[in-house]
Amino acid sequence: MNTLILVFCVVVLGSSLQRVAGMGLGLIAGPILSLFMGPVHGVMVVNILAMINAALTTVTVRKDVDWRRFALIGSVMVLGSIPGAYLIKSMSTAWMLVAVGTVLLAALSVVTLAKRYVPATQATWPMMLSGVIGGFTNTLAGVAGPVITVYAQAARWEHKRFAATLQPLFVVSGGVSFAVKSLTGAADLSGTTWLIWPVGIAGMFLGVFLGGKLAQVITRDKAHKLALGLALAGGFSALLRGLLSL
Repeated sequence: MNTLILVFCVVVLGSSLQRVAGMGLGLIAGPILSLFMGPVHGVMVVNILAMINAALTTVTVRKDVDWRRFALIGSVMVLGSIPGAYLIKSMSTAWMLVAVGTVLLAALSVVTLAKRYVPATQATWPMMLSGVIGGFTNTLAGVAGPVITVYAQAARWEHKRFAATLQPLFVVSGGVSFAVKSLTGAADLSGTTWLIWPVGIAGMFLGVFLGGKLAQVITRDKAHKLALGLALAGGFSALLRGLLSL
């Protein structure tokens, strides 16, 4: 019951921030559910919930999606997801927590601290590279958004279209990560109660509703900073717990 309450609260918070800022559910739910459900099952649940949440959001923002960039980035995510899945198979729970925390903190550090130093580019290869790395980080830690954000900053991608395009990309990254981990035997959901799904979906609908209200009183930039701050705290917690368990 405690796990279900946690999932509901995390999904409400994450999906409401994602409704405003473009990303938030994976950033917040990834490290928190990794701590309480274990890094393998926690990230697997995040992959599916983030995929469903992004699919619902895509319907509302589809007119702003850059479908060309979506196709190029989304088509190569599997190339990063496969090595991520095999890495999961070879790691203990403690090392997985360390990996989840490290990957998340590294990605967020680039976004928050080094963004002013990212050189401008309009080339195709950085776009596709962000898809490969995003597939890897999403499979390992349940987050693809920060990596793609680095490319978006380099390409000077208009934020409204970038935030909209992230949604179908989250659908692809979540689906690819789930499929690859299932097919390689890196993870499964056999020990997960079915109640997580209706509870999570209920949290999504409430979060999207609250996010719509929140968008009227908080700027996109503030919501984005709040999501990043919560993700940093979660990443540090996962890293610390993993290190103490070694």
